[in-house]
Amino acid sequence: MDLLEAIKARHSVRSYLDKPIEGDIKDELVSFIDEVNKESGLHIQLILNEPKAFGSFTAHYGMFKGVTDYIALVGKDDKALDEKCGYYGEKIVLKAQQLGLNTCWVALTYSKVKDAYVVDEGEKLCLVIAIGYGETQGHQHKSKTREKVMKINSEPPLWFINGIDAALLAPTAVNQQKFTFTLNGNKVSAKAGLGFNNKVDLGIVKYHFEIGAGKDNFEWNI
Repeated sequence: MDLLEAIKARHSVRSYLDKPIEGDIKDELVSFIDEVNKESGLHIQLILNEPKAFGSFTAHYGMFKGVTDYIALVGKDDKALDEKCGYYGEKIVLKAQQLGLNTCWVALTYSKVKDAYVVDEGEKLCLVIAIGYGETQGHQHKSKTREKVMKINSEPPLWFINGIDAALLAPTAVNQQKFTFTLNGNKVSAKAGLGFNNKVDLGIVKYHFEIGAGKDNFEWNI
């Protein structure tokens, strides 16, 4: 399964089987998280066999079931943290999909268990990602049309359309899809709209866009 196939196969899953992440799957996931941390400077951690975070009323309100494993997205507490966690967290989400695991981004409906992960001085827990073997593979969310999330002055190239299509498959908070991509030559700008966790969402959709469009076809307009 390549990354584009993983994008199409991945759906948010809230109910999980009583099946541990272990063996080669665990080793490969841990190794990948280590690589992501080295690349990003984040302090992302895989938390296994920890039922407290999703054992509260809040988690049940969020309709989570059987979650004992999750990824804690931790990093330096600065203005770049949310977008960075979105971008690199989604890298791990798609890797998990390739490994046969299921995931769900979680911003509010979990409890913070401080002794389960490490938050060093100057760092912050941004949010978590539930992970494990899902009871189902989830289902496709409703999506906006391309026209509602892109700004163009002429007929866009195929790579841009492919990037938009991949971005529209990205998970966003309450499926709000409040983002816009603007094309100017081969330069692309991505902007977050107003909304809950909008900067995290921006990081996620930018990673999806890169996969769909192909990084060699464009430059980000910083």
